[in-house]
Amino acid sequence: MQFSTLKTIGVSLAGLCVAVVVSAQSPGPTAPVGIEKGYGSKSAPIHMEVFSDFQCPACRGLYEATLRQVIANYVATGKVYLIHRDMPLPNHPHARTAARYANAAAKIGKMESVISALYANQDRWSADGNIDAVVASVLTPAEMRQVRELVRAQEIERAIDADVALARQRQVRSTPTIFITHKGRITPLPPGGVSYQLLKQYFDYLLQQ
Repeated sequence: MQFSTLKTIGVSLAGLCVAVVVSAQSPGPTAPVGIEKGYGSKSAPIHMEVFSDFQCPACRGLYEATLRQVIANYVATGKVYLIHRDMPLPNHPHARTAARYANAAAKIGKMESVISALYANQDRWSADGNIDAVVASVLTPAEMRQVRELVRAQEIERAIDADVALARQRQVRSTPTIFITHKGRITPLPPGGVSYQLLKQYFDYLLQQ
């Protein structure tokens, strides 16, 4: 996805200042073809993409403090389509394996529970590398058998590689990094965590446009 003829505009909303980068042409679809890793309805007016590394403490903080509330209040109500993007960093030795399990879980419709478990138990599996046990704790034995069969499939690797390529194309340099798409405009938010209250104000502003 190319960002051409970009301009930066300031949006002030009740004391909230957000730098918005606007593309002069339609950016096209927000998701590459592959495994479905979205929460909610694709027809939602706002699409939110989050590039994450499951071994990244800041990504866990964003998920637990912000994304859970976004899912409950904006995704569940059809206002936001939340897309998980994998960006396993080379300095996190277990991050790509965790991404494989999350993608395999997405294939059988269990992404949300597995992602939640990975973040909740991040300290544990980051130390011992036993991601399989963490995932098994939230799936049935039958579901776990499916995940174990899928986890090393080439389709899973391609899905992760597609996200990494998209991150490179968009010049993502750290995790978590968030992109908001609304009415054909892509807004890259500042890298790092963002509070739920800040996102709430921004989403409510966009929904009024």
